[in-house]
Amino acid sequence: MRRRLEQFMQGRYGADEFSRFIMTVTLVLLVLNMITRLPLLYLVALILLVYCYFRMFSRNISKRSSENSAYLQKTEKIRRSFAKMKRRIVQSKEYHIYKCPSCGQKIRVPRGKGKICITCPKCRKEFEKRS
Repeated sequence: MRRRLEQFMQGRYGADEFSRFIMTVTLVLLVLNMITRLPLLYLVALILLVYCYFRMFSRNISKRSSENSAYLQKTEKIRRSFAKMKRRIVQSKEYHIYKCPSCGQKIRVPRGKGKICITCPKCRKEFEKRS
């Protein structure tokens, strides 16, 4: 069965970031349709689902790839801000981030070291904080 699926998908585009986004929007619309019972939401979700499967089974790989590239370019700032926020949350478990009182430079200091003297790498001002 797996071999048959692999043979069927050979030469076809498959799933990408844009397809995953369309599937997520479709799922959200279907859940909203279950809550509100609006037939328009169901129709839009059905159209998006058909378009998503059309993209995944398409043999025009260059066109689908250019659509995905355009989607990634348009959402780059949003994805970058979410990645930055995620990185900041992960780092907050191990580090404190302080601002230099003189120049405002952000300085990352490891947690659990007690009261330490911090030297700003930008202006060389020294200040004391608890880590």
